[in-house]
Amino acid sequence: MDNRRVKTGASVTTRRVIAYIVLVLITILCLFWFYVLFINATRSHSDLTKGFTLIPGGNALANWNNLMHSTQPVLSGMKNSLIIAVCAAVLSTYFSTMTAYAIHAYDFKIKNAMFTFILAVMMIPTQVVALGFINLMGKMHLMDTFTPLIIPAIAAPATFFYMKQYMESTLPMALLEAARIDGSGEFRTFNSIVLPLMKPAIAVQAIFTFVASWNNYFTPALVLTTDKKKTLPILIAQLRSADFLKFDMGQVYMMIAFSIFPVIIVYLILSKYIVGGVAVGAVKG
Repeated sequence: MDNRRVKTGASVTTRRVIAYIVLVLITILCLFWFYVLFINATRSHSDLTKGFTLIPGGNALANWNNLMHSTQPVLSGMKNSLIIAVCAAVLSTYFSTMTAYAIHAYDFKIKNAMFTFILAVMMIPTQVVALGFINLMGKMHLMDTFTPLIIPAIAAPATFFYMKQYMESTLPMALLEAARIDGSGEFRTFNSIVLPLMKPAIAVQAIFTFVASWNNYFTPALVLTTDKKKTLPILIAQLRSADFLKFDMGQVYMMIAFSIFPVIIVYLILSKYIVGGVAVGAVKG
């Protein structure tokens, strides 16, 4: 009996060590490319043309000064990207959760048809409807504004589907019925009971929506024409498309490194809710 316990304990320890080694290797592999990016941001254009190195260069301040004194409105692009990404993340998660709550909590005739229709919309690529979208925005005189980049984020089928699946496992109907019996209105129930329970799911989708909006190049490039209103992905593309005499690879790497800091900050802020959600799911399982 003791030998079996010893063997079982040893096998568990071995599996645990192997799992930790694999996780460490995957973490290193994921973080390595960020390290390369930040290293390249500290090197000059001439150093970058010589090849790859793991040693930081001494040109970080020069690259930053060149970036700040370039023709690209970098700080303005950062502000524009933040406004669009934050507003899109907030609207997408809030209204997608509200839509999922309506499908989950109420029974009506076209419930299944609406659910199927929303999922069908998810299959339509953005590029297919781009021309009609631009024509509509032109007729509504919304071109070269942030509105076409923020308001459509309300309709997010993928976010809705994730919220709906999460509600089915974490939001019991008995809790909603109890709130209604106590006289709570539907909006109060949603804002005071449903949203706090959905924090982990909201945090996950807020990160995904923020990153998708932050990295979005296609739609902003079609809508925005004024330099002061352009987002960082457009400015990075313009910086990379400079002619050969003005092209500075160190400056491009510095701008890319500068552009991912907000994404890292948002992840660090919301990561505790994600970890909490995983822990709750593990306990329930």
